[in-house]
Amino acid sequence: MQLQLIRNATLKLAYGGATILVDPYFAPKHSLPSFTGRSQNPMVELPVAVEDILDGVELVIVSHLHTDHFDSVAKETMPKHWPLICQQGDESTIRQAGFTDVTPLAGEISWRGIRITRREGNHGTGAVLDKMGPVMGFTLEAEGEPSVYWAGDTVLYPPVLETIKAFEPDVIVTHSCGAMWDDTLIVMDAEQTVETAEVAPRATVIATHMEALDHATVSRDALRAHAASRRLSPERLLVPADGELLTLPAAR
Repeated sequence: MQLQLIRNATLKLAYGGATILVDPYFAPKHSLPSFTGRSQNPMVELPVAVEDILDGVELVIVSHLHTDHFDSVAKETMPKHWPLICQQGDESTIRQAGFTDVTPLAGEISWRGIRITRREGNHGTGAVLDKMGPVMGFTLEAEGEPSVYWAGDTVLYPPVLETIKAFEPDVIVTHSCGAMWDDTLIVMDAEQTVETAEVAPRATVIATHMEALDHATVSRDALRAHAASRRLSPERLLVPADGELLTLPAAR
């Protein structure tokens, strides 16, 4: 398996003989409004050209419709016939954008020998959870590949812990920037990311969704420092730079 962090939550995966694009967010630097007044978004440019990101893609997964996960540039540039998997309830909006092969993920599906299973997520707590709306995570399984749990835009809460315990993933992808909305955490912060690694001692945790949006509160360096203070091995928690390509070993 190869995983390339593009920017924010956008990933390009080589998995099970296929190339999968996750949560395409292609907006140019400073082309979208600020969330906090600190900076226009996104705060950094894409590390590679859009045409290079799209090259070879065979499947797209969109976890939810927030603009930093599926934006107008992606909608305009992605071929409309590509197969696209989304959470249940988003399919009509995506079809209205012109996409013709849209499959809502209600439970699990098999696509070209890859098992894709929907997982629960909470994009915040309390009243903010209603403002953020529904989101999903997912897991991937394929012969000869590591099992992957892409947690998505979620805080660490019981269903995430239950997924880790039941699924025992080889790889966990977290969103770890500590983004805040109305003074409420809406994705994992450094403490929750490290706790995720601690409850999955055999997994490699890959922290993404960092240093791209102005409502983030945790930097890559701060996350690494917190992990070191908890004596978490840097081999257990990977914090890739935008554009960085990681190669993960085959399943245990």
